[in-house]
Amino acid sequence: MSEIKLLPGEFFKDHRGIITSMNDLSFEGIERFYIIKHDAREVVRGWHAHQFEKKWFYCLKGSFKMAFVKIDNWEHPSRDLKPEVYHISDQKSEMLCIPEGYANCLQAESDKAQLLVFSGKTYPECLSDSWRYDVNYWGDWNELK
Repeated sequence: MSEIKLLPGEFFKDHRGIITSMNDLSFEGIERFYIIKHDAREVVRGWHAHQFEKKWFYCLKGSFKMAFVKIDNWEHPSRDLKPEVYHISDQKSEMLCIPEGYANCLQAESDKAQLLVFSGKTYPECLSDSWRYDVNYWGDWNELK
């Protein structure tokens, strides 16, 4: 069973505008955040993994295709691992919670997309826990649904 959690948030719209929220999110364990901005859909970012870093992903603008693989061997991961694929967008308030030990790969599905990322480690800590694999290591990225 997957350890990845998809937290539902709230989405409220009326004549004044829209409020999206994550009222059940606890900031316990979050050390920092950053925003990924993809101007074009062609860019694929990944595979990038961390043994000891948790991540939380929230789409601020547009939409993203995201995939995650739990690494079984850090030096030589099995090519038979099956990525879990998710699609998140600004049209639904959802947050993907990824435990430590996973690789991630992502691509914008719309132009000018923005992704908010929370991290469970400080920047210096994550630098010493960074593993990278080829974008097609677990099959053709473009064929993952």
